[in-house]
Amino acid sequence: MNNDSPVKAVLVVLLVALVASFLVSASVVILRPIQLNNQLLDRSTNIMKISGLLPAGAALSDEEMLALFKSLDARIVDMDAAAFVSGVDPYKFDSRKAVSDPETSVLIPSEFDSASLGRRSGFTLVFLVWDDDELTRIILPIYGSGMWSVMYGYIALEPDFNTIADMTFYEQNETPGLGDQITHPDWLAQWRGRQIYDDHDDLRFAVALTRVNPGSLSAPYEVDALTGATVTANAVTALVHYWFGDHGYRSFLRHLREQTPTRTEASEAS
Repeated sequence: MNNDSPVKAVLVVLLVALVASFLVSASVVILRPIQLNNQLLDRSTNIMKISGLLPAGAALSDEEMLALFKSLDARIVDMDAAAFVSGVDPYKFDSRKAVSDPETSVLIPSEFDSASLGRRSGFTLVFLVWDDDELTRIILPIYGSGMWSVMYGYIALEPDFNTIADMTFYEQNETPGLGDQITHPDWLAQWRGRQIYDDHDDLRFAVALTRVNPGSLSAPYEVDALTGATVTANAVTALVHYWFGDHGYRSFLRHLREQTPTRTEASEAS
């Protein structure tokens, strides 16, 4: 065939495109397990930060971090039934994908949607932390709309299912130097020991408008204001109020207080 033939030129272009397509597809297949492992490592690191299990000052390898993470008792919660469910692999559950699917998510009534989410998954993934057969913490995902972004975090509760053991925001795009104060360790440390509900089971936790007065009646339920970031601070209060309100974890936590969970065989074997 003549080198100047248009047909040959088209064939060469098609062959190059075919080879390129094959290489891209092969790369996706080869890199996918690595990407999934990195995502799992990133999630596990953020969860382990508030698990109470990380040795103080210890630097763990990726393999050690993943092994410790997989020792947690991961369970799926049916939000509407306010109970644990079986039959869903917690390590394959994708909450963000579930939210985007009308078959696996529910519309949040406007009167409950303080976090401006629109929809939430019908299921959620939580982690129980055990010391032998004694429950020491439960770790719950929370998220909500901020000033510029959706803020994603995890909150760990003590076995009374009310006192905050620790807190982390692991993904946000709030204003640098202002709204991103939600990731500062000193501010997050204030969450420890704060309570979500009062003695009457009223939802009280909030980011204060100023510095918290230790002697005030609201002090057990508040953390300091975010200087110069009132919108983000209000959004944090709003997302906590959603997730611990009537459309969030409130019924589930009440159920846990009435019937404390026991360690499963699967978690004991891990």
